[in-house]
Amino acid sequence: MLGLWKRRKALYGDGVIELILDQAGMQDRQSEIEDGYTFHICLKGSRRPIGYISLRLGESPALYYLGHIGYRIHPTWRGNGYAGRALRLLIPLMQQEGLLHPVITTNVDNLPSRYTCLHAGCVLERIAPVPAEHREVCMGATRKCRYILQLPRGEGSAL
Repeated sequence: MLGLWKRRKALYGDGVIELILDQAGMQDRQSEIEDGYTFHICLKGSRRPIGYISLRLGESPALYYLGHIGYRIHPTWRGNGYAGRALRLLIPLMQQEGLLHPVITTNVDNLPSRYTCLHAGCVLERIAPVPAEHREVCMGATRKCRYILQLPRGEGSAL
C-alpha cells in the first residue's frame, strides 16, 4: 500500500526536485519545537525520496543549537546541490511564517552542509559550544556552526 505522502501533490518544485509534504504541525517537547513542517525531497516526477528538509518554528534554547532548518540527502544522491535547491524552494513558506533570519546549524566537520549554507547565501554567525543539556537533541555534537539565512523581504523575492 502506498503511503499517504506518495499520493500528495508536490507543493514546491523547481523543475529538478519537488517537495512533498510529509508532516505539518509537528511539535517536539524535547527540542521545544512549537510547530513545523517536514517535506520529502524527490526528483521531479518521482515519489521516491532522496532526502528530506524540515522547517522548525519557534524560539528556544534547544532551537538555538538545533536551528530552524534541517535537511538530509541520502548518500547516493549527495553532491548534486539538492539540499540547496530544497532550501531555496522553502523561502516562500519561511516568509509566510514570518521568519526573516532563519538559522541553520551544522556540525563543524560537516563540510558539505557548510558549503550548502554558504552557497545559499547564509552568513556564519558563530561556532557555538553546545551545553551538555542540549547535546542529546544535537545528536551528541559539542559544537555547532550557526548560519543565518537573510531572507528577501516581500513576496515573490528570490535568493
